[in-house]
Amino acid sequence: MSASPVLVLIASDPRTSHRAFEAMRIGVGVVAGENQVTFVLTDGAVHLLDDDTDELVDGDDIAKFRASLRQLGVPFHVEASAIPDASDWNADKHPVVPVSREDIADLMRHARSFIVF
Repeated sequence: MSASPVLVLIASDPRTSHRAFEAMRIGVGVVAGENQVTFVLTDGAVHLLDDDTDELVDGDDIAKFRASLRQLGVPFHVEASAIPDASDWNADKHPVVPVSREDIADLMRHARSFIVF
């Protein structure tokens, strides 16, 4: 794997848009190509980790791709101020790294390239 990761920044809300899943799907494809990938969830995109995927656009697909990333040990870097208080958020205990906006800017500075949705 290359030293500098590809950063996938997702801000789209999966409750209202298919773009959040598309970003995840593309990121998984980049991981499959033997690239280091950093996933960052901001704003409404944190709902990609909601337990109830029935409320999400492309919910079944989101659950499958989330499971694949968990098996690969790929964490989600999640904007700390956007993490919901709901007890069913991230019920699958996917690895999460809380980050600030400043941390996100630093991740972007060190990325080889980035994809923003």
